[in-house]
Amino acid sequence: MITKKLYFPIFILILLCLSAIVSCNKKTVKKTEAKNDSQYNTFIDNAEKYSAKQNYDSAFYYYNKAKSICEIPQDNNKIIYAFLNLAIIQQDQGDFTGTETSATEAISFFDSSTKAYYKCAIFNLLANNYQRLYDYENAVYYYRLSLKLADDELQKTILKNNIAVVYLEQQNYQRAISILLPLTFKKGTTENKENYARILDNLGYSYFRLKNLKSLHFLNQSLQIRDSIKDNIGLTKSYIHLSEFYKSKDQQLSYRYSRQAYDKATETNNVDDRLKSLTLLIQNSVGTDYKKHTETYLRINDSLTQARQKAKNQFAKIKYDSTEEKNENLKLKAQKTENLLQLEQQKNGNYVLSFLIFIGFISASFVFYYLKKERQKAIYESETRMAKKLHDELANDVYQTMTFAETQDLQDPIKKETLLGNLDKIYARTRNISRESSKIETGTTFGEELKEMISAYSSDQIQVIIRDNGDINWLKIQSEKKIALHRVLQELMVNMKKHSQCSLAVVSFESTSKCIEINYSDNGIGIDSAVILKNGLHNVENRIHAIKGTITFDKQTNTGFKVKITIPK
Repeated sequence: MITKKLYFPIFILILLCLSAIVSCNKKTVKKTEAKNDSQYNTFIDNAEKYSAKQNYDSAFYYYNKAKSICEIPQDNNKIIYAFLNLAIIQQDQGDFTGTETSATEAISFFDSSTKAYYKCAIFNLLANNYQRLYDYENAVYYYRLSLKLADDELQKTILKNNIAVVYLEQQNYQRAISILLPLTFKKGTTENKENYARILDNLGYSYFRLKNLKSLHFLNQSLQIRDSIKDNIGLTKSYIHLSEFYKSKDQQLSYRYSRQAYDKATETNNVDDRLKSLTLLIQNSVGTDYKKHTETYLRINDSLTQARQKAKNQFAKIKYDSTEEKNENLKLKAQKTENLLQLEQQKNGNYVLSFLIFIGFISASFVFYYLKKERQKAIYESETRMAKKLHDELANDVYQTMTFAETQDLQDPIKKETLLGNLDKIYARTRNISRESSKIETGTTFGEELKEMISAYSSDQIQVIIRDNGDINWLKIQSEKKIALHRVLQELMVNMKKHSQCSLAVVSFESTSKCIEINYSDNGIGIDSAVILKNGLHNVENRIHAIKGTITFDKQTNTGFKVKITIPK
């Protein structure tokens, strides 16, 4: 990053004010409110160390940190001091908009306790900022505000010189002279040689612009003083003004002064004056020198523009991050307060919690009792359903078989074979009833057991055909879907045997990329909607819908019965 030292007249005044401010702060602040002041002073010390090293990003960070820990209104003077330094750094790095914002924020903390030197420094800074933005009316306004607050003659002299420079930039040279000339005769002005040389230089330059012959005398007198006190920043200004003076009179001497100005500006790292001196070198050069100086000017100017934009972005980021951190701290404080309030409410509301626990216990007991009752009801219904099946489907067959065995000659091979057939049917029905209520195996044997269950409904009167090309990987199908499918097909087979009056039933399995399709069809009498609700097939629909599947019934009578089931994989 290109940086430059503080060299404008504004900073001479501000440094005078800051010296008083720092002295006052460090004598009084450190002796009171020790803990917070200690942290504040640590941030300020770090900021000033970095500022002295021209590490302005870090300096800006610590001044901003110092400001952020202050309390309003008791720390208003500290906040103003931090804002003042933030604005100085921003102005030095070319962030004039940011400077105006910081200085204006500082003014918002002015109150009856604000020291005059704070106000003087802030107004002077704002005035210089408006001057750089070519807002000369506001510049003069704030210089005059600062002048009213100045408490010693040196500060007043510097501010009057600053006002004269504004008029000089407005090309109102006569008015600038009317301010500067009386200062040269004022008692005590010559005691501060740096300031006196600045007044002489501005006065000489004003006369030069009016083509007054007195100009060279004042310009040379200023040069001699600055040379004697080794004021390199001031010497740069003198060389620039003398180069302009001789530009139309002695181009070679003008070139020499512009060269000296460039060297001094480079030595003091004064980028703005380097550009001014390069402009004069370009005007006084030809050929290769002209090209070389032009290229140098463009390179430095581009670098300066980029550096100032980078600094501006960095300052904005530091402020944004600080604001975010402050907001987060406020949230934490609010959360802490809320936690304390909740703790207090908890202490005062223990009886409510006890009551709720009691209610919860009663409710849990009721739910447990209800669930237990429902489970018992389900067990009872299951036992009743099984008993009915045993009675309806087995009792009569068992009675007839017993009667047959008691009344028939079992030595007869034919009758003996009939008895064995009847016993086999009873066994098959018993096994089917057992399977309907038994746990369904959903592991590797699921597919085979499903087919075995379906095949068990085949008899002498009904032929059951299973079509399966073996492309379904049952291991990848969720267990609850397999259980639901098993129960649904079981219900369909029971319905087929009881109601369809068919001689042929076909169950086919197919696998697509997204689902499994099962198609059932028979050549029976068909079924209508009323029968579906009555004979329990409505439960089949509920089971399929529960696993996100679809089921479609062909309800036309006298054309057989068809069902299509689709289950997502």
